[in-house]
Amino acid sequence: MAQTAFDGQEIYFSDQNLGNEDLNQHRIQLDAAARTFKLFLRDWTKGNSYVYREQLVKNAARGEFYIEVDLEDIAAFDEGLCEQIIKNPTAMLPELDKSATEVYRGLLARDYEPPTFQVMFISNQRPKMLRDLSSDLMGKLVVIPGIVVAATKPIVKATKVKAQCSKCGDAKEFEVPAGFSKFSLPRVCGNINRPAGEKCPLDSYVILSHECSFIDLQTIKVQERPEDVPTGEMPRTVSASVERYLVDKISPGSRITLIAIFSVNDRGSSILKNSYLRGIGIIVDNTEHARFRNFYSVDDEELFHTMSRDPEIYNKIWKSIAPAVFGNEDIKKAIACLLFGGSRKTLPEGVRLRGDINVLLIGDPSTAKSQFLKFVSRVAPIAVYTSGKGSSASGLTASVIKDASSGEFQLEGGAMVLADGGVVCIDEFDKMRPDDRVAIHEAMEQQTISIAKAGITTILNSRTSVLAAANPIYGSYDDLKQAQEQIELQSTILSRFDCIFLVRDLRNEAHDREMAAHVVNLHMGNTMHLEETSDIEINELKKYIAYARSKCVPRLHEDSAKLLQNFYVSDRKKQANGAFPVTVRQLEAIIRLSESIAKMSLSTVVTTNHVEEAHRLFEVSTMNAASAGLSAAGISVPREMAELVMKIEEATRRRVAIGTKITKARLEQELLTMFTDYRAVEMALVNMIKREEFQQRDGWKMLQRTR
Repeated sequence: MAQTAFDGQEIYFSDQNLGNEDLNQHRIQLDAAARTFKLFLRDWTKGNSYVYREQLVKNAARGEFYIEVDLEDIAAFDEGLCEQIIKNPTAMLPELDKSATEVYRGLLARDYEPPTFQVMFISNQRPKMLRDLSSDLMGKLVVIPGIVVAATKPIVKATKVKAQCSKCGDAKEFEVPAGFSKFSLPRVCGNINRPAGEKCPLDSYVILSHECSFIDLQTIKVQERPEDVPTGEMPRTVSASVERYLVDKISPGSRITLIAIFSVNDRGSSILKNSYLRGIGIIVDNTEHARFRNFYSVDDEELFHTMSRDPEIYNKIWKSIAPAVFGNEDIKKAIACLLFGGSRKTLPEGVRLRGDINVLLIGDPSTAKSQFLKFVSRVAPIAVYTSGKGSSASGLTASVIKDASSGEFQLEGGAMVLADGGVVCIDEFDKMRPDDRVAIHEAMEQQTISIAKAGITTILNSRTSVLAAANPIYGSYDDLKQAQEQIELQSTILSRFDCIFLVRDLRNEAHDREMAAHVVNLHMGNTMHLEETSDIEINELKKYIAYARSKCVPRLHEDSAKLLQNFYVSDRKKQANGAFPVTVRQLEAIIRLSESIAKMSLSTVVTTNHVEEAHRLFEVSTMNAASAGLSAAGISVPREMAELVMKIEEATRRRVAIGTKITKARLEQELLTMFTDYRAVEMALVNMIKREEFQQRDGWKMLQRTR
């Protein structure tokens, strides 16, 4: 049975306590506004078409009796009418609905009584933030940007209620305005024609549900966008109601601009009231252009094109990434690529290819991994920062919660849903529980989140880049062990990262002196060298990223496509015997990096130079991380251990003939019976592997002597 919005004898109602003279004046103003609005719908043209006439006929032909009206068009037609709508939308809206219905009936030129049209509004005026809503805006029309974090299932709400006295049969009708205001049915029967001496009991009116009029209603929860929340503050949320054709138009995770009436909830007798938004128009920001349009102005566009023509723009951008962090040039370049992103594509059969770039930083403590994440969370137009230790699967993806008031289950989006179109920064990625990490597999590659809980089955968008930081299993990187032995992450999740960097804390006197001087200067407040290296200020860089992502969609040139094919074939040959396979995912990673580098100069074409730089980044990151420990150079052996290591190597050559295979664990055990120093045995084997005297097989468990 459908749930109704009235409970027992109570219905939602609002009233204006006006005197007769004021009421007459108010009625005259409403009638004048209705006439002006009819003229506007009939006469407003754009180009050679009557925009709103055509929209009325077109929507009604589909059986959808609504019309979307731009407030800016009304202001251009009659500024006074627009001002009335903004200042007193509650009273104006029913009149506008009736006017739209009458205009449509007049266009048909035949006797037909259509359903009442619903007038919705759209607006490009400067929006107000949720935390800026105050009591002086009560009852006025406001434009609010935000993210839908939860939505209830639709219910039906009474708009016209008919009630009858159970004693004498007296019937009354009540018009029920929109909103959550509540009104109780009269407790005393108002029948003046009942026989003298007869008296009806208290609360004798009963609602006749089958004679009431109903509309659909849905409650949504709107939260501030992450980029609008001041540092250290909790994001604000507000409930909003939407009716009729606005119901089920949005889902959790949608970024919207809500045109609404700022209203007060009249339920209860307390003088302290809760505010809510009564939605009368929704703009869904689905496209990248819609998401990023508020980050820059028209005046900025000329500056951006001037910047893009600079041949050094690529270098200027990466040098502006975390300038307080010393060195790490390639990591900064990869993060710049992540911020700009590649080009998202949709194939003819509907399959989507992601354009977002994922980057993983694995390495020693105190190598500025968290600083990179914090910087990205500030400079990315849309970003959410979280820590792996305190993040659950539902917190990252989505959760199903039970609404306390209705008892219904509803969906609430997590970090990757809220950051749709932006970046999710996950620190301490290795500290996450394996089950929670598995939950983001689909989000990272398919860019969707599938939910099947508590009878709710749906798919949410999570078109976001992931920047993650993790430590090796043993806290810091060990040269004696292979990279795969020290990364406690499954290959299924590693393959979803476009760039994987091993961040090392190497001991080098010259490097240490430069690092120390840099850190001391920071603590002394000497930041002149930072200003020299950082060519683009952080707010300007944020605007430029937003503009590039919303306007620029680079595509591969024929020459760059051939070069990519050659790189892919050569990389497959290099990794033929390696543990880290080069697959189509890695090819797509290089394509995305190429498109991102092209996007930094607002280029519409990916050139061979872009491809070469993208492939170099891929080699110094993912390829190096995958083949760590397989280079020709050996590790440095302490002088006091050099003779022992040489003896172990010679004993190993005598034990294992060329072309023979042996398990690594067995060989280590045999050598330890002859030489008790475990570290010397490890050094000897690693040196022989790096000199390619041994090759590792079967997931690094088996060794084969090659020479």
